Amino acid sequence: MATEPVFETAPAKLNLCLHVTGRRADGYHLLDSLVVFADVADRVSATFAKGLTLDVVGPESAGLDAEPDNLVLRAARSMAINDAALVLDKRLPVASGIGGGSADAAAALRVLARLTGKAMPAAEEILRLGADVPVCLSGRPARMSGIGEMLAPLPPLPPFWCVLVNPRVAVPTPQVFAGLIRRDSPPLPDLPPTALASARTFAGWLADHTRNDLSLPASGVAPILTSVHSALAATPDCLLARMSGSGGTHFGLFASAEAAVLAARSISAIHPRWWMASGRVLD
Repeated sequence: MATEPVFETAPAKLNLCLHVTGRRADGYHLLDSLVVFADVADRVSATFAKGLTLDVVGPESAGLDAEPDNLVLRAARSMAINDAALVLDKRLPVASGIGGGSADAAAALRVLARLTGKAMPAAEEILRLGADVPVCLSGRPARMSGIGEMLAPLPPLPPFWCVLVNPRVAVPTPQVFAGLIRRDSPPLPDLPPTALASARTFAGWLADHTRNDLSLPASGVAPILTSVHSALAATPDCLLARMSGSGGTHFGLFASAEAAVLAARSISAIHPRWWMASGRVLD
């Protein structure tokens, strides 16, 4: 049991691809996705205190209140934590398709387990926090299927870097799913070992054999996403530009940190109001 403040990062989640393969009778969509994480992250800290509190700070904290349904507080209650002071340093945009809330909940679970020595909640309870929470809790590259509960680790991936771009336009997830024309797409093909030879071959395989089924309906909800995709795809040395999750953050994949930094700078110069970050994709 920790006696000093404990910290955990909540890395951005990237859906390198996302196929919508079905819909259950209860309305939940079935997905098939390759998920990785970037070293662009929120941070959650916890200390012992009287009562359970949450303070939200950071450059992306505006409009995010410490309300009872905040995922960080819900994660704490799922562990029956009643006496802890939590701080969420919010650096990822809210509701942006890169798992911010789910990553924060997963970080809260980890930090509170370290602080108190308590066990994690049951898998069913973790999934009830959100479909992306299980994969964010693992924090490792994975193939995610079902409604998010089925995880299979990916083989070692080649090193690559990313640029994340969000135009700060709301893209409500229910509206995106409502715009789907087809809800029974084929699942992902198996990832062949030859695709992992380099960042370029991996990005090429993703471009040729996978997609994000939510990109088109998301662009219908927020047409500016087409411009975001074009801006990323036009940067030198961008291996793949694609939307993550249900939007509206897009990512570009690059074979070097230098190329990613230059791409972020070039887009920022033209679109200074967009949220932008570059980083390494975690292995």
